[in-house]
Amino acid sequence: MIETDSRPSLLIGVIGTNTEVGKTWVTAQLLATLKLRGARVAARKPVQSYGPDEIDTDAARLAGASGEEVSDICPAHRWYPIALAPPMAAHALGRGPVWMSEIIKEIRWPAEVDIGFVETVGGVRSPLACDGDSLDLLNRLGVDRLLLVADAELGTINAVRLTLAAVGPTPTVVYLNRFDPDNRLHQLNRNWLIEQDKLTVITDVHSLAVAIEDVCEAA
Repeated sequence: MIETDSRPSLLIGVIGTNTEVGKTWVTAQLLATLKLRGARVAARKPVQSYGPDEIDTDAARLAGASGEEVSDICPAHRWYPIALAPPMAAHALGRGPVWMSEIIKEIRWPAEVDIGFVETVGGVRSPLACDGDSLDLLNRLGVDRLLLVADAELGTINAVRLTLAAVGPTPTVVYLNRFDPDNRLHQLNRNWLIEQDKLTVITDVHSLAVAIEDVCEAA
């Protein structure tokens, strides 16, 4: 049964430096790993847009990992089968406007969740509603931590810095997706973010799961 006033013990917002950096893949892998390690997990993708021929949507992948119903991850009326930012997709499909307050009211959590994930859309400033973006959603939800998914390739340092400048003081872990330890550029990007920018940077899902468990236990 979904409660209307429950909140996970640890609420994590998932953001990306851009679209197509693998937020959903990372979140799904993390959900599956934490679940196997005994954590009670849940995920929410409050709104999703996707290509009309795409069958395996973000919400479906998250549901497969967490064991929840797809409609609990993302309400069916918030599915927009066109590859545009959700409020733009809604308009293109002739549907009503997407308002942030309505999206927030629709987020429901099961009782007694240890770790909950809210996955956003696109980059941190990508429009998520007519009156707000991904960062606005997470700020209004008051997430405890942020997981920033970035690519490990050329340009990632700039993308991470710009995203964190927008985010502000919320504690953030950077995950370099598709990291290849044998790729010198990937190594240099990771080392710069750790040594020069003093960031917490993780490059494998198991280590990320352990780090999140440590935060949950300390909460």
